[in-house]
Amino acid sequence: VLQGSSIGFGADVNSPDDRQTGEILRELEPEDLLKFGLIPEFVGRLPVLATLEELDKDALIEILTAPKNALVKQFESLFQMENCELGFTEKALQKIACRAMDKGTGARGLRSIVEQVMLDIMYDIPGLQNAKEVVINEEVIKGSGEPIVVFDKEEVISA
Repeated sequence: VLQGSSIGFGADVNSPDDRQTGEILRELEPEDLLKFGLIPEFVGRLPVLATLEELDKDALIEILTAPKNALVKQFESLFQMENCELGFTEKALQKIACRAMDKGTGARGLRSIVEQVMLDIMYDIPGLQNAKEVVINEEVIKGSGEPIVVFDKEEVISA
């Protein structure tokens, strides 16, 4: 049932491995659960079968930035406590999302990736006098670069 016909010149030929797990499970029926070995009494108590699909990169970036308590907003508020602004470049957010997809952790893995990147930066910021802004770019996420720190020049001169 899961494989369609692929005969003819205009046929869309796909191997079974080309389909995502969510696409396959979307067609799940209670009979499939019975064939898998679940007892009918248990399957009868499942009125609705809901399947989920993996999150793509755009969805992970939206999870990082859009909600009221988004992870990026949480770190921005922590930096505001130190009178410093925090910013992430678009490429940095994309790299974080790609790392979460590579690890297969989805949205739950975003926090550990961001915390791992931000640990040293958060430790250093209180000691940096007159730090006005910190920008996280793609190189910081890769581990091959340092964040861009912008200092307030006016306070440096008066100090």
